Amino acid sequence: MTRFTRARSAVVTAAAGILVAGMAMTGAASANPFAFFAPVMAPTYEAVAPTDTIVPRNEPAEPSSRFRRQTVDYKTSEPAGTIVIDTPNTYLYLVLGNGRAMRYGIGVGRDGFRWSGTQSVTRKAEWPDWTPPTEMVRRQPYLPRFVAGGPNNPLGARALYLGDTIYRIHGTNAPETIGERVSSGCIRMVNADVIDLYSRVTVGTRVVVLPSRNRQVETPRAPQI
Repeated sequence: MTRFTRARSAVVTAAAGILVAGMAMTGAASANPFAFFAPVMAPTYEAVAPTDTIVPRNEPAEPSSRFRRQTVDYKTSEPAGTIVIDTPNTYLYLVLGNGRAMRYGIGVGRDGFRWSGTQSVTRKAEWPDWTPPTEMVRRQPYLPRFVAGGPNNPLGARALYLGDTIYRIHGTNAPETIGERVSSGCIRMVNADVIDLYSRVTVGTRVVVLPSRNRQVETPRAPQI
């Protein structure tokens, strides 16, 4: 065999070996398309929770545990069934009698908007509509003139209207404000609490709002319609 013949034979043999190896890899790839490229091309997937279990990133903060609804010892001369609003400590008490009361955490009026006195529940409403009072619109002209009742309504799930004033005890879609002094004079509660209170009281219920340690303002009357 000449030197040229031997060289050609070696080239043919090498080519055959490469072809066989390539066929073997092709067969493996048909069983697992990522087998050959696994070190760099195998896809990865993140586990994603079903959409109905995802917690929104901007979930409102819940009130402090000290504002959790609970039955407590409470000494008062007010008869059972009376609502007492402890403005300085941001608590609402529903007097049960025998030295006991149901206590709820509340949000109250900001500086210049807190008030005190005695009123009564004159109306109750579930998922109430909200029409901002004229005084509020004058101070905050960007407010909507009407918001239909529902989860996005600032009055929340329930409202107890107080006398002929513009004030209410109502729910809120901002539970993080419980314990704060942020409203324009209304008393706000988390929705679960105002629903509970709503179920326990009737129209005519006496409401006593204790004075704040800060400056008071006269209770405004609702505009005549």
